[in-house]
Amino acid sequence: MILYLHGFRSSPQSMKARVVGARMAALGLSDQLLSPQLPASPKLAIELALALVKDVPAGELSIIGSSLGGYYATWLAERIGCKAVLVNPAIVPRVNLDQHVGVTTQYHSDEPFEFKPEYIDELHVLEVPKISQPERYFLLAATGDEVLDYRDMVAHYQGARQHVIQGGDHAISAFPDYVDEVLAFCGIEARS
Repeated sequence: MILYLHGFRSSPQSMKARVVGARMAALGLSDQLLSPQLPASPKLAIELALALVKDVPAGELSIIGSSLGGYYATWLAERIGCKAVLVNPAIVPRVNLDQHVGVTTQYHSDEPFEFKPEYIDELHVLEVPKISQPERYFLLAATGDEVLDYRDMVAHYQGARQHVIQGGDHAISAFPDYVDEVLAFCGIEARS
């Protein structure tokens, strides 16, 4: 089972979520993918994620998290003991998300998105200062990320499997080129 967690103000309609969904469908494994719309509240996002996977054994679960979803995926992987793929993950999002407090819209719709000041504290509670089992993690990071510093990611996931893309962007626009590598880490081998 794969749980895909999108980033800040994003949705299951993000490019990476759709690429993962399309690849899983092509492999006949759509029923093995969960890709929920996460609430703006980090506390509620984590509660939703935990509820969705509560009956999935840790050895059968992998979480793919992008940006803020990578921050959540790290906390969840530490709590559950499953594998996690982090795609340009946020390391300490409370540092730069305070500038986003207020009401705006989601990136892929006109749906309102409200980020409240108390959500900064909720993020702090989820901080993982150091991962406990690096072998359970795979970092996919781009040196050209215009939002987050890939060097922070590389340092935070020291000892984990890492694929650092030269150039690129925060969205990892070339993600279709890496989806099979991501899924292989999750235990899903692409069939021709």
